[in-house]
Amino acid sequence: MQSPGSLLLLALAAAFPASVLAAQDPASCAGLSDAQRLACYDAIYPPHADTPAIASPKPLVPPAARDEPSALQQVATTPNGNGLAAGDYLAKFWELDPADKRGTFVVRTYAPNFLLPAHYTSSINRAPSSPTHPDGGTFPQYRQTEAELQLSLRAKAAEDFLLPNADVWLSYTQQSIWQFWNGQDSAPFRSSDYQPEAMYVVPIPDKMGDLGGDWRWRMMLLGIAHESNGEGDPLSRSWNYAYVGTAFTHGDIALRGRYNWRVYESGVDDNPHITDYIGNTELSASWLPGETTMQLTARTSFKSWDRGSLKFEWTRPVWSAKPDGLRWYVQLFSGYGETMLDYNHRQNSVGLGFTLFQL
Repeated sequence: MQSPGSLLLLALAAAFPASVLAAQDPASCAGLSDAQRLACYDAIYPPHADTPAIASPKPLVPPAARDEPSALQQVATTPNGNGLAAGDYLAKFWELDPADKRGTFVVRTYAPNFLLPAHYTSSINRAPSSPTHPDGGTFPQYRQTEAELQLSLRAKAAEDFLLPNADVWLSYTQQSIWQFWNGQDSAPFRSSDYQPEAMYVVPIPDKMGDLGGDWRWRMMLLGIAHESNGEGDPLSRSWNYAYVGTAFTHGDIALRGRYNWRVYESGVDDNPHITDYIGNTELSASWLPGETTMQLTARTSFKSWDRGSLKFEWTRPVWSAKPDGLRWYVQLFSGYGETMLDYNHRQNSVGLGFTLFQL
């Protein structure tokens, strides 16, 4: 007489293929019918045996997801729309779309953050003056080769404010001209400017912003600002202004415009006619063809073409593998108002140094 175990094996052999009964690997049970799969698992792990715990498999991460470059790297390395074009960069910089929102009071960069160990000017302002402060003193020891540095940060104070996707931003920018190479005169800071600012950024809806030919109207910008060099008389220079601006993009090109209205203060004006010298209109063109970025900014009042200024900025990664990190920075300037103290002083300058990628 056969034992119950022998009868069970005979029954299994008749009902299921030999490959099921010989299975030693749980993976070999896949693809069978429900009854066959259950018998396959029972053959490997008998119901009354001490079945070892099977660890949950780790989720598989596709190589493409692990190695996907950051948004900054896409902007800095991918040319002509294969990654992020100028419009995408602008959208991420100002968080114009819902997918780009990063919350309030998260500190970001604003204007370029840079250090220029070598900054040479064709005409150093050794005797700064204004009509209301004709005698600002003389500084004969100032050298034409200096250093320049700028720190500029911003944070969003309110998100989706009044209009869809519109945000309120606060920023602070500090620029300093440093007589770093002038050890004879104890390497003083020749000039420092301080600028707090509040901005309201309104994205343009897609339908309204589509101008045809791949041109896009991207945003409107309203703001108020105070700029001052923090000095007392007779070197004090300051002004308050409100502005309205806008931006357009086409492929890897961004065009921006801004008009400044001066808000006059009561009392003595430290720098009268400042907008006649530095201008009240700013026009800029940015180009992001790949790793390199370039920007040209013109400031004018449209009253006198021999005033205002032109500034050209060029950057490229110090290390190609880290385009969203430290970058080489070249700055060329020609005209009035490189600093508040120089608002009525014309000069040409070139600076060489480093900057951080902005986003």
